[in-house]
Amino acid sequence: MVGLVVGLAILLGCSLVDRVGAPDPGYVPPLLLVFGGSRGDSGNNNYLDTTVKADSPPYGIDSPTGQPTGRFSNYRNLPDFLSTYLDSEPPSPYLSPQLNGERLLYGANFASGGAGILNDTGVQQGNIIRIPKQLLAFQQYKKKLAAVVGGTKQAEQLVNKGLFLFAVGSADFTDNYFSPPFSARASQYTVPEFVDLLISELSKYLLRLNELGARRMLVIGTSPFACWPAQLATRGGECDPELQNAASLFNSQLNRMVQQLNDRFGYVFAVVANSAALAIDIRNNPGAYGFIETKEACCGQGPYNGLGQCTPASNLCPNRDEFLFWDSIHTTDRATGFFAESILTGSADVVFPMNLNSMLALKQDI
Repeated sequence: MVGLVVGLAILLGCSLVDRVGAPDPGYVPPLLLVFGGSRGDSGNNNYLDTTVKADSPPYGIDSPTGQPTGRFSNYRNLPDFLSTYLDSEPPSPYLSPQLNGERLLYGANFASGGAGILNDTGVQQGNIIRIPKQLLAFQQYKKKLAAVVGGTKQAEQLVNKGLFLFAVGSADFTDNYFSPPFSARASQYTVPEFVDLLISELSKYLLRLNELGARRMLVIGTSPFACWPAQLATRGGECDPELQNAASLFNSQLNRMVQQLNDRFGYVFAVVANSAALAIDIRNNPGAYGFIETKEACCGQGPYNGLGQCTPASNLCPNRDEFLFWDSIHTTDRATGFFAESILTGSADVVFPMNLNSMLALKQDI
């Protein structure tokens, strides 16, 4: 943890004593701006007419209140952990009425469960905030921020120094290309062609965010969806090789695309974190991480608790810290914490081209 604080102290130009001891009264945490799907959603879908919600128990069972917060977790999600490392508070959902005044200074969360890179991903889920609308919402957020901090120039400076989190892509495979019983996309494209399409569209979004002020971007690769309890329940209890190949191809292409963007801008605009690599290591060596169950979800029903959503009527494990998966597709609070730490410190084969701490510490000309 001390190493993490050192990196952030470098970024913010304050001493280690200031950060570890008495907080520097002049310290302003960088904005955290979150885009993507359910891995980042902290409650936006609570305000929408959609089937993808985490607004009922036992979601949030291990939070301080024990109540659901809209996060697809038993407690925290990735933005929460990143906020802690930034010595800040989690940004409010963009649709929350609480996102005003000083709350704008922590950033904003635009992520929406079910959203994918493609607009036709998640159509069966009803009204969700798809990526183009998330980008429009971000532009509205910037106007609100300018009104609070004294002008467009001041708001732009804060945005430039902020951390952008973009976690999306898994749903494009599970709820689109590989969605049973029929997928229009699968009839149009081979897997490599579909991956090329996703990477091309994602690149456009990242370029647009750069135009809107993003200078430090954390992009999360696809999660290990081939090994989700949801997939194990319907594919014979084993990680499907075809899905594994698709995830591997996407993450490889994502690394290449991000490196091209970094070369284009002349500085490290973005880093990529591959959650699949760490999840596979946990599955292969659960004891090294303190896990016991890596296939079955803690909350759910059917084989591997992988059918349907987590509800008050679902099976519920009493020992969440021993499970890799919380529900049929999302990891537990503890597993997400391991991933967050790997992003900051740069565990092997997880982060590319450098760990997030190093990127945040760069003295970039922005």
